[in-house]
Amino acid sequence: MAETLLEVRQLEVVYNRVATAIQGVSLTVAAGAVVALVGTNGAGKTTTLRAISGFLPSEDAEITDGDIEFEGRRINGEPPYRLARSGVILVPEREKVFATLSVSENLAFAAQEDGAITLDRVFSYFPRLGERRNQLAGLLSGGEKQMLAIGMGLLCRPRLLLIDELSLGLAPIAITELMQRLQEICRELRLTVLLVEQNAYAALAIADFGYIMESGRVVFDGPASELLAHPDVREFYLGGCTQTETKSYRDVKQYRRKRRWWG
Repeated sequence: MAETLLEVRQLEVVYNRVATAIQGVSLTVAAGAVVALVGTNGAGKTTTLRAISGFLPSEDAEITDGDIEFEGRRINGEPPYRLARSGVILVPEREKVFATLSVSENLAFAAQEDGAITLDRVFSYFPRLGERRNQLAGLLSGGEKQMLAIGMGLLCRPRLLLIDELSLGLAPIAITELMQRLQEICRELRLTVLLVEQNAYAALAIADFGYIMESGRVVFDGPASELLAHPDVREFYLGGCTQTETKSYRDVKQYRRKRRWWG
């Protein structure tokens, strides 16, 4: 059995000292696994990721209950720079790259002197970046900016790579290409990834394990292949719903679980 790299237990986060954003969130990320945390906008996915990566204080938010452990060490409230030194690297939802720097300059900024991943290796993963190495990052397409952001994350020597909304604003064909390439990189490097996504199908298609969030709670979890095949998950999260309104899994039925139900 693979060692547990990240353990989140009964996490609660409050914004502005009054608004509870997530409550009772628990998840596990094994070393070398790709884990997807999916759900609609506002479900609490990004808040969970910010709690893990230490960026909550910048949004007047705080962890009020629960524990986060990385490699067996409690990291609640640690600042992002210290977590980054430990190998917890965040690829954020927005402002992923330095728009006024070239592709090569962005990568050089992130590169570590003794890192195993080199700029040439990043260019081998993403040939389009190599072709545009002297171009300003602000002039790249959305998909190319995502490639650059992943490349920068790889150069930071991640033990755990946290990726927030990789598919945001991309065309379906670009999403498919990017997800497949990420999966190939993870397999080659045996990289551990926690992937936060609204696009549940795209994320679960490359993940080993998945968690589904609604209204600040994890409502369903299991091996990604089982989630993709499960009729309830397909109906409520993978576009299988035939009605025009958005239905909530928790509102419509109470799952008599074979797996965890956080209700």
